[in-house]
Parts: sequence; C-alpha cells; structure tokens
Amino acid sequence: MDLFPVWLSLRVSVLATALTLLVGVPAAWVLARKRFPGRDLLEGVVVLPLVLPPTVLGYYLLVLIGSQGPIGRALGAFGIELAFTWRAAVLAAAVGSIALLVKATQAGFETVDRRLEQAARTLGRSEWSIFWSVTLPLAWRSLLAGTVLAFCRAFGDFGITLMVAGSIPGKTQTLPLAIYDRVQAFQMGEANALALIAIAITLLLLLGLSRLARLRY
Repeated sequence: MDLFPVWLSLRVSVLATALTLLVGVPAAWVLARKRFPGRDLLEGVVVLPLVLPPTVLGYYLLVLIGSQGPIGRALGAFGIELAFTWRAAVLAAAVGSIALLVKATQAGFETVDRRLEQAARTLGRSEWSIFWSVTLPLAWRSLLAGTVLAFCRAFGDFGITLMVAGSIPGKTQTLPLAIYDRVQAFQMGEANALALIAIAITLLLLLGLSRLARLRY
C-alpha cells in the first residue's frame, strides 16, 4: 500500500495549521477586542468557508492563484508555480480550516477578564507584553482546541484541495483524495486501510486534545 498520501496529508496539515495560526490568532484578537466599521462583515467573511460549498471556495481560489490570476501571475514573475502543486494543497487546507481556529480562539479571548489586562497596563506593560503574559495564557485552551480542530479539518479537506491542487499521485494526492481514487478504482481493501489510518490519526488528536484540556493552568 502506498503511504505517500498519508505523509503528504500530514505535511500539508501541519503547514496549513501554521498558516492559520499566523493569520487566525491576530484576526481572532481583533474580532474579540476591537469595535470598528465593517467588523460584522469581517466576521462573516471568516465564517464563509464553513458554509460555502467547497467547490465555490476552490473555484475562486483557483481564479486567484491560477496562471492567469493576479496572485498566480505575480508569483509566476519569480518563477513560482502555485496551482496544482502541494503548496496549493496547503493553501486550500488553510482556507477551509481557518474559521474553526478563529472562532474558537475568539471565544477564548472574549472570556478573558479585561480587568486583568487593564491592571497590567497600569503597571506599564505594553500591549504585546499583555497579550503574551496575560491574554494568551488565559485563553490557551480555546486556542488549543481551535488549533486541533483546524488541523483535523485541514487533514480531511477534499473539495477545495481537488479544485486547486488536483489529485496527482505522488505529487498532490492527499489522503482523502487517495481514498476517493481507490473507491473509484474498486480497490476497496486499500480504500478501507487508508480510511482506518485517517480515523486513527484524527481520533488520536481529539483524545490528546481532551486530555490537555483537563490540565490545570
């Protein structure tokens, strides 16, 4: 049995989760702490990946990163190809999973007592210092939950990845795509084995999250 799709899915999921953390944590903090014109629109845009059909997201993402798209042309000028590569799979997985991270982390930030942050300000702490020493330690459970859920969602992405990265064996075929490919070829034994691997990995992550969530501060 070819295990390349398993390793590719793990790599894609790790990189996609790192990308969602980089973008999603600041976005969650802004949504939790700031009030500004267009905030509701921003929150709606964040949630869109959860409610839109994956093919719609994949189509517009492909329009952006394809060879004729604005991002694709800009990267092409530097000799970088994005569409139908494993990097496109990372981007697809990040787009599909970022809402889970943002909403979970936003909820955690909103539960932090602002009086504790204000007390730190009176002691002369910078906003950056307050975030790392007060806000984040108090909201870490929500951030952890969002991170694990985002990873699991990225690990299982199918529709968006298929649209922007394709299902190229040995190159862009992630685990969900490989399972679908095996079923289409009536290779039910391999499909079942790959599906069991996917279930085991996801279950281990969720069990790990459950244990960590019970730890004390």
